[in-house]
Amino acid sequence: MRQQAAIALLAGAGGPFASAARGQAAALLTRAVPASGELLPVVGLGTWITFNVGADARARDACAEVVRAFFAHGGRLIDSSPMYGSSQPTVGHALARLGSPAALFSAEKVWVGDVARGAAQIETSRAHWGVQRFDLMQVHNLLGWEGHLPRLLQMKAEGRLRYVGITTSEGRRHAEIERVMRTQPIDFVQLTYNPADREAEQRLLPLALERRIAVIANRPFREGALLQSLARHKVPGWAAELGCDGWAQAVLKFIVSHPAVTCAIPATSQVAHVVQNLGAARGPMPDAALRARIAADVAARV
Repeated sequence: MRQQAAIALLAGAGGPFASAARGQAAALLTRAVPASGELLPVVGLGTWITFNVGADARARDACAEVVRAFFAHGGRLIDSSPMYGSSQPTVGHALARLGSPAALFSAEKVWVGDVARGAAQIETSRAHWGVQRFDLMQVHNLLGWEGHLPRLLQMKAEGRLRYVGITTSEGRRHAEIERVMRTQPIDFVQLTYNPADREAEQRLLPLALERRIAVIANRPFREGALLQSLARHKVPGWAAELGCDGWAQAVLKFIVSHPAVTCAIPATSQVAHVVQNLGAARGPMPDAALRARIAADVAARV
C-alpha cells in the first residue's frame, strides 16, 4: 500500500519529482539520488550499440549532435561501458566538441574478470571520455564484483568517484543483485525495466526504495524491439492525458513514474529521438491506476 500511494503522488504537484528549474513549465522532471539528494533528470542517454560507430567521422559527428541536443534540452546523465565497442571514444569526441559541458553526469562501468586490471581499465575509460573523474562507476553485469567493489568504494572515499553501483540487464542475476543490494553500501543499481519487462517490480525496486539506492533503468525499448511491436498499434487514448506524442514517450513515462526509478537511459543515434525521449520527462505522470492500464495495454500488444 505504501508503494501504491507513492506512485499515486507522481500525478500531483510535487511528489518525489522536482522541477529541474522551478517556474519553468518546460523544465525536465528530476528525481533525487537517495545517497546525496542530488537531482537528476529522469531521462538520460544510453550509448549501447548507437554510439559504437568506430572511426567513421560522419557517424561520430552525428553522435556529437545527439549529445549537443541532449544537453540543450536539459539532459545530464550519459551511460557507457568498455563493453560497448567504440562508444566511449565517441562520447569523448562529443564532449570535446561541446567544450566539456558542466551539466554532465558521467556514468561508466568496469567490465573485466581480472580484478587486477580494473584500475587500468577505469583510467582508459576516463581518458576516452576526457573527464577528470567519473560521477558514477558501476560493476558491469556483476563481473568480478567481489574484487571491484572494494576498489570503487576506496576511490569514492578518496574523492576519485562520487558514486558506486552495480548493473545487470534482461532480467539476469536478480538473486545475486539482490544479495549485493542487501549487503554492500552501493549508491546505484542499474537493471532492465519497462512495461513489458517488470520482474524488477517484485523484489529489486522495492528493495531499492528500502535501501535508498538509486535505480537506472536500461533497455527501456528492448533495443527498439518493443517500439517496433507497439508501432503496429494505435496509441490508446490515455496517451493524450499524459501529453505523449507516441509509444516511446508513453513507455518512458511508465518507467520513470515508478518511485524507485531515478533515471531511464534510452539510446539513440538520432537528434529527433533524443529530443522526443527527453519530452517524456515533462508534463503529467501516470498514477497507480493508469500505470496498471499502460502495462496491460502494452502486454496485450507485444
